[in-house]
Amino acid sequence: MSAGTVFSPYTRLFAVPGAASFSLAGWVGRLPAPMLGLGAVLLVEQETGSYGLAGAVSGTLALSYGVAGPQWARAMDRRGQGPVLRVAMAAFLITGVAFVAAVVAGGPGWSWFLLAAAVGGSSPNIGSLVRARWSAVLDPAGRQTAFAFEAVADEVVFVIGPVLVTLLATLVAPPVGFLTGVVLGAVGGLWLSALRDTDPPGHPLRADTPTRRWAVLTPTLLVVVVTYLGVGTVFGAIDVVVVGFAEAEGAQALAGAVLAVFAGGSLVAGLAYGLVRLPGTLAARFVGTTVAFGLAAQLLWGVGSLPVLIGCGFLAGLTIAPVLVSGTSLVESRVAPGMLTESLAWTISGLTLGVTLGSALAGAAVDAWGAQAAFAVPAWAAAAAALLALVGSRAVRARPDTGVPGVVRVERPIDG
Repeated sequence: MSAGTVFSPYTRLFAVPGAASFSLAGWVGRLPAPMLGLGAVLLVEQETGSYGLAGAVSGTLALSYGVAGPQWARAMDRRGQGPVLRVAMAAFLITGVAFVAAVVAGGPGWSWFLLAAAVGGSSPNIGSLVRARWSAVLDPAGRQTAFAFEAVADEVVFVIGPVLVTLLATLVAPPVGFLTGVVLGAVGGLWLSALRDTDPPGHPLRADTPTRRWAVLTPTLLVVVVTYLGVGTVFGAIDVVVVGFAEAEGAQALAGAVLAVFAGGSLVAGLAYGLVRLPGTLAARFVGTTVAFGLAAQLLWGVGSLPVLIGCGFLAGLTIAPVLVSGTSLVESRVAPGMLTESLAWTISGLTLGVTLGSALAGAAVDAWGAQAAFAVPAWAAAAAALLALVGSRAVRARPDTGVPGVVRVERPIDG
């Protein structure tokens, strides 16, 4: 079988008019995801010498991002992506520059947290916007491939982003890494906002339709979001612990490369996941991949050197994309009309709220225990994610409830 035949599902994706443009724009717009959190850690630690404070500031940015993301997505479900994105990107640029200026100028500590929250609060989740566009133009089988491709795109971002921000921050100047992430995010977001032909139509609320603000939070979505809270805690903790461990090993400039190895493993797994058609329901896949993620992260207990960390990181990374693709696919399969972008944004909020918790816990652990012992934080968090998925497995296997009276989407196995 030729390589062209093997990868033909991906080739068919980009036969869709406009798909290449919105996917590439979305990829550029996602570059801040790994760059801003790590960039904030490097910037604040350089100014203060405290990983605890750096992790807290970075976590504040992620917390605000997680809370604001579904609100931006809800507005886009109602009004379309373009107009809302343009407003958000203008605010993102202004607050990003202001945050760096406050830190470099030695402004009061409270202003760092306030501006970090403003940066996160002005950042819509670009990945959910791209996935909403794919969902609007593809059938269910095509969506699994598209979501797997987007998971791979996420991992390419997480391969390139940490390396780029670390090199810029350590070899040029700490503010340059953070500001580069801000500029790239704004460029990608504005580019996506200009692609009107593939912008899913808005669903304005009718005057005679009763509003149910939290109707989007169905049992399935809640289980995925809570599980992703644990997954995100792993991501946030790894960022801080790896930077601290690389510094302790005398190689801080390699921190981004080490983080890229985790993403590299996920990239490989994501490509494979998009090509295969696994038996069983989406719910079973979600639980199974989350348990695999929890088990693989226990390799971190054995980290004692950078080479060992690289090996463990690649193996653990192989489980990242499958759990993200399976959770996203499960949510998409059960969402009500007019709520897709918001539902997908809630899954990312679970991840980013976890990043907040992971950054704060890991920063405190590095300061108190040392970087090597602090690998306990992501290992425990991954185990918690697996446990949460198992506890919620009954809810996600139950009859889907979209949260909208009279609207039910029945999940079926996707066997190809």
